[in-house]
Amino acid sequence: MTSVAPTFFNAHAHKYGVLFVFVAGVLWSTVGLGIRMIEDAVVWQILLYRSIAMSLFLYVVIRLRSGESPFVQVHRVGFPSVIAGLSLVAAYSGGIYSIQNTSVANAMLLFATAPFMAAVLGWIILRERVRAATWGAIAIAIGGIAIMVADKSGSVVLKGSLAALGSAFGFAVFTVALRWGRAGEMLPSVFLSGLFAIIVTFGICQFSGLSVVLSVQDGAISMGMGVFQVGAGLILYTLGSRSLPAAELALLSLAEVLLGPLWVWLFLGETASLNTLIGGLVLLAAIAGNALSGKRRKPPPITTP
Repeated sequence: MTSVAPTFFNAHAHKYGVLFVFVAGVLWSTVGLGIRMIEDAVVWQILLYRSIAMSLFLYVVIRLRSGESPFVQVHRVGFPSVIAGLSLVAAYSGGIYSIQNTSVANAMLLFATAPFMAAVLGWIILRERVRAATWGAIAIAIGGIAIMVADKSGSVVLKGSLAALGSAFGFAVFTVALRWGRAGEMLPSVFLSGLFAIIVTFGICQFSGLSVVLSVQDGAISMGMGVFQVGAGLILYTLGSRSLPAAELALLSLAEVLLGPLWVWLFLGETASLNTLIGGLVLLAAIAGNALSGKRRKPPPITTP
């Protein structure tokens, strides 16, 4: 009986872990649809409202889960938490700007390069070993990216693609900062990023003469994304990731990339260019191949620089 019980509970933990992470990917995949439904607000206004809603939501959740203030948890992690929070502000900004200026498929696929960027940053900053298969996948991914941006001759569309890569880099820095601070819990740093984003975006709106008062539709969609798309998605991912190996997390993360373009195609009729589709398939193959090649390997230990 004692030998069967751990197997039973581990199997259930794995099953719920897969479900939670997949649902998190589904929630994250709606970002393109949400931004497409925004009528007038620009990136800084959207991010301001989304960050307010996300910060309030995460404060309540962290307080209920841990029984302590998220500020206490942020202080415990220290400077790496600040780096993580600031990097997410850059990631959020680049993500919204890219979706407003290029196709959702192009943006979502370029977001998916974040794990590869994190691997390189981890190798440089934390001295983490990068597997040969991962280096090969990175090379293939670069080829896919080159195909995707080859037909982006318009300056605005090209800027959108570069912003998507900048967003992926921000998420990569966030990932490395969490490992640097040995913080298994990401929610306090995300909460801090919301506060940083509120300060930064409010200042930019004031400096640029942008109104901080949005229409009911734009404000509601922006705040809804803060609670459901970002906040709830992160909570489910945090819960599910604890019972899943990194390779399965990488594969399940493809749900976000694949579903994002599907929603805007189904509801708004938005399609992607041939180059985006071809380059995206190459990129997805690199991600899936890297995840499958490392399925039986344990993650490398963290070493200090």
